[in-house]
Amino acid sequence: MNWYRENRWLGNFLIAFGAGLIIAVWFLFHAQGEFSDAAAQFNEVATERARLEHLNPFPNEENFRKTQAALETYGATLNKTKEDLKSQVVPLAPLAPNEFQTHLREAIANVTERARTNKVKLPENFHLGFDEFTASLPDTAASPLLGQQLGQVELLANILIDNHVDAIVDLKRPPLPAPAQPAGLAGPAAARKPAAEAAKVIERAVIDIAFTASPTALRKVLNQIANFDRQFFIVRTLHVHDEQEKGPPREQAGAAAAVSPAPNPANSLGALKFIVGNEHVEAAVSVELVRFTF
Repeated sequence: MNWYRENRWLGNFLIAFGAGLIIAVWFLFHAQGEFSDAAAQFNEVATERARLEHLNPFPNEENFRKTQAALETYGATLNKTKEDLKSQVVPLAPLAPNEFQTHLREAIANVTERARTNKVKLPENFHLGFDEFTASLPDTAASPLLGQQLGQVELLANILIDNHVDAIVDLKRPPLPAPAQPAGLAGPAAARKPAAEAAKVIERAVIDIAFTASPTALRKVLNQIANFDRQFFIVRTLHVHDEQEKGPPREQAGAAAAVSPAPNPANSLGALKFIVGNEHVEAAVSVELVRFTF
């Protein structure tokens, strides 16, 4: 103690140095322990990662069965939907050019006879829009598609005739698109077409038909086209023009009362005069004929 009293500064320094050394050693061991724990955790995670990378992944058996069942249900539903849609379209059947021409003549004769029976006026030389094929044969590749389109147009004409329109004024059918070239013969321009265009599942042909009819017949025609179950029709545009552009003249009630005798209440219903509803209309309709390619 005498030494400490005589060298107080040195003693305090040695005491502080010793305390600091003890604290530093404690921190060293504490950091070494944390490092060991972190290294062990890292090695464990790295080992698990390496194990997972070398595994052959396979789903859980129960989940796999559920996925397979869902895929089978989806496939069955999709196939059923396709069959339902195809049942609402005139079928596409193999047809030779001469057979198509025979079908065309039969369809023209059937529609003409149907129109005569229902007292519907047809335009002269009415060929259902297939005028170019009455005297010449179509291409062999286009004959099946033309046969399908002929059936669709005949159904559309029969809808108008069966609903007793006054007359079919005109019917225009667009030409068929050029048949697709085989993959080996397609040029570079065809190769640049997007894949979505080559994989169309729906094709359309627009028929423009003009006719005159009463408002009631026009309403029935539109309803039947929209609800037809043998062919998928879509009405795209409709133009209606009333044959009577001016309203009925206003009659002088006083003059009519002076000339006409007093009406008999029992016959009052028979004397009714309708001022609207008796006029006829001219209609121009664009109808899409839809076909499915799946």
